[in-house]
Amino acid sequence: MNLQQLTTFVTVISEGSMTAAADKLYLTQPAVSQQIRNLEEELGVELLVRGVRQIKPSPHGEVLYEHAKKIIQHVNLAETAIKTIGAELKGDLRIGTLNSIGLHLMSPIISRILRHNPDLRLKVEYGKAQQMISEYKKGELDIVILPNVKEEYGQALEGSEEKFLLREEMWLVAPGKDANLPRELSMDEIGGYSLVYFIEEFPNFNKKLIEVAGEPAIDEAIVFESSNVGTLKRVIETGLGWGFLPSHSIKKQVRSGRLFRVHVKDFDYGMDFMFYFKKNSAQKALIDIFYQTLSQERTS
Repeated sequence: MNLQQLTTFVTVISEGSMTAAADKLYLTQPAVSQQIRNLEEELGVELLVRGVRQIKPSPHGEVLYEHAKKIIQHVNLAETAIKTIGAELKGDLRIGTLNSIGLHLMSPIISRILRHNPDLRLKVEYGKAQQMISEYKKGELDIVILPNVKEEYGQALEGSEEKFLLREEMWLVAPGKDANLPRELSMDEIGGYSLVYFIEEFPNFNKKLIEVAGEPAIDEAIVFESSNVGTLKRVIETGLGWGFLPSHSIKKQVRSGRLFRVHVKDFDYGMDFMFYFKKNSAQKALIDIFYQTLSQERTS
């Protein structure tokens, strides 16, 4: 049992399939399957329940999953601590991102960096994309973490460098306590269910959704709208409706059974979240460390 196998196993569980894990880890699907088989043979137990649509951990797999996450996190902590101590990071760094992605991605890493760099000051701002873009262009933010701004918002960030950070998908989720949920449906069936609607955050997604489902069907089905992903999660959990939400913000609730993912046969939507910063920035070393730390966090 090695770190690579554990990382692959954790990714398969968090992504829900071998194919999705392979995409995230930049591996082939057979390579991922072989690592899991090797791990199962070494431990002498089955770690996965292989369903038609989604892979879930077996009872043995659930135990390994919890321990493996902690092992990977401790390794990442050690690596980050060593890098940040050696770098002796100083100065100010101002970061802007969306509320829906920022809370789960940013919060865990702040203490890792600050703990070993008392002369470093970080400012993390959550807000709407257009607000983040405007502040970045005016020089009020050093980094913005957003979906590809050209594709999602029709804008360009001149004089900037960009790095890929993660792939975000929009999942249709329903209350987990409903025992009569369909495992999948098509978009022409969406109008038959009450919908909660995630407004403002991803305008291109909302445009594509309306194009596929039809504006009248969406308008008639909507019972609640909000730009706050936390509020929408709670509304769905109470059984008031279904909704499309960004996958990273709801994976924990889906794994625990509080929310249930309904697969849509004829519609899927994904976004590449990018890490933007100014070219030739005087803080290049600090920005590189911050990007490396974020990249580690998304796989832990």
